[in-house]
Amino acid sequence: MREIVLDTETTGFEPEQGDRIVEIGAVELMGHVPTGRTFHVYINPERSMPQEAFQVHGLGDDFLRDKPKFAEIAQDFLDFVGDARLVIHNATFDMKFLNAELRWLNLRQLPSDQALDTLMMARQRFPGSPATLDALCRRFGIDNSNRTLHGALLDSEILAEVYLELVGGRQPDFGLSTSTETTGPIETAWRPRPRSQPLPSRITAEEAAAHAAFVNKLGDDALWKKLA
Repeated sequence: MREIVLDTETTGFEPEQGDRIVEIGAVELMGHVPTGRTFHVYINPERSMPQEAFQVHGLGDDFLRDKPKFAEIAQDFLDFVGDARLVIHNATFDMKFLNAELRWLNLRQLPSDQALDTLMMARQRFPGSPATLDALCRRFGIDNSNRTLHGALLDSEILAEVYLELVGGRQPDFGLSTSTETTGPIETAWRPRPRSQPLPSRITAEEAAAHAAFVNKLGDDALWKKLA
């Protein structure tokens, strides 16, 4: 199963009020295992950066001025995503922005059911507890010390680790390799085999006799006699 763990950074909260995407970061998983393939791009939003947004991600007008516009990277993004499941923290927010940008270009929309929201997963698993990305990193012991500012690629890499913990551990399918090739038979369960030479008893003859005498004193209904 192919999945894309994704994050965006934006100029604000509402695309319909003129806010735009300024960064996309995405990490590919195959069978819950990172493949090493990523998608990362900074985007010229064609507008000024509000100070409130700059304080969140540190992406300013001077840095973004020579970056490609969304129209220049849109098809590459769609090609990378394909029909893979999108794993997003607070998916409603990112999907709203992505589909607004795609709609303005008359490109295909991303179906809402293509996205899996890890924020909702965390709230269902830990009701009443903080479910921010930082809080989940603390809960699962994931190192996020480099996350001094929000960054789409770094956040998607951290989210990939959080997601794998949410679904049952960092190797939930025991998929230590994405290879489908096998070099020999696969044992699905290990079973002990009888010893060719039984181990000698470690009980002495005197100890065995003393035990037998003790059991005889317990009467005919003694549990030891029924187990013999």
